[in-house]
Amino acid sequence: MGLLVDGVWQDRWYDTKSTGGRFVRTNAAFRNWITADGSPGPTGEGGFRAEAGRYHLYVSLACPWAHRTLIMRRLKGLEAMIGVSVVHWRMLENGWTFEHGPGVVPDPIRGARYLHQVYTAAKPDYSGRVTVPVLWDKVKNTIVSNESAEIIRMMNSAFDGIGARPGDYYPEDLRSEIESLNSRIYDKVNNGVYKAGFATTQQAYEEAVRPLFDTLDLLDERLSSRRYLCGGRLTEADIRLFTTLVRFDAVYVGHFKCNLRRIADYPHLSGYLRDIYQTDGIAETVDMVHIKGHYYESHKTINPAGIVPLGPLLDLDAPHERGTL
Repeated sequence: MGLLVDGVWQDRWYDTKSTGGRFVRTNAAFRNWITADGSPGPTGEGGFRAEAGRYHLYVSLACPWAHRTLIMRRLKGLEAMIGVSVVHWRMLENGWTFEHGPGVVPDPIRGARYLHQVYTAAKPDYSGRVTVPVLWDKVKNTIVSNESAEIIRMMNSAFDGIGARPGDYYPEDLRSEIESLNSRIYDKVNNGVYKAGFATTQQAYEEAVRPLFDTLDLLDERLSSRRYLCGGRLTEADIRLFTTLVRFDAVYVGHFKCNLRRIADYPHLSGYLRDIYQTDGIAETVDMVHIKGHYYESHKTINPAGIVPLGPLLDLDAPHERGTL
């Protein structure tokens, strides 16, 4: 774990002393958008036109934020258009690396050993955390974006005119509902598990855990009468929630002390999790070796011995009967 300061790597854990024991996530630094014609997006600069083979995605199979982009890439059929590199699951003094290991896919562009070298290739004096996902432009030799929420929006529509698979996961008629769900799920669930797990005071931990489970309770009730969060169709809100749910019982319950209930204890959330997992192509984006290995081996302040638990045994292929909703 670490960060870059004026382009120089420093091995430094999160500073929670200055925030009363609370984990505070920093904002993404690169916020450009790929668009169909290269016009500017909502933020950043223009000039990033959707073209097959132009862009490359750097991900971790362990990271829920990066996982979103792998799912959207698969759903939209962009595998042949956007290449991918996969970092090693273990993130220690050098941050994310391309150390050899099962499932690791090296950097084909500059042969980087460390992900922070990709950041400094784009901005030599970059200061900040080095996170995944990273979307790289091979024409401009720079980072388009390292904000997962915006990368999946680009993938959803920018490549439709050049052969992306049909499907709109941010439909106009549901955008207000999706945005409302995203806002609460991001704060209380996606980021909530990290706020609980990285808390260094009892108060900060409880401030995160209680709203997390209040939100899971509400989501379970919501899903009692609808197949997906917005009704009968899969949207980006489901993708964003899924990547936290699929890690919950395997990691967050024990490692992050989010143990008031398991997802397996929720009748509707658990079926919903299996339903999305069994959606064509999504199971192939889930790698529990990387997921469990990353959290339990990387966070030495939480798990000093780096022991990876054998359980729990998850049967994500079990029937769910969600299709009747």
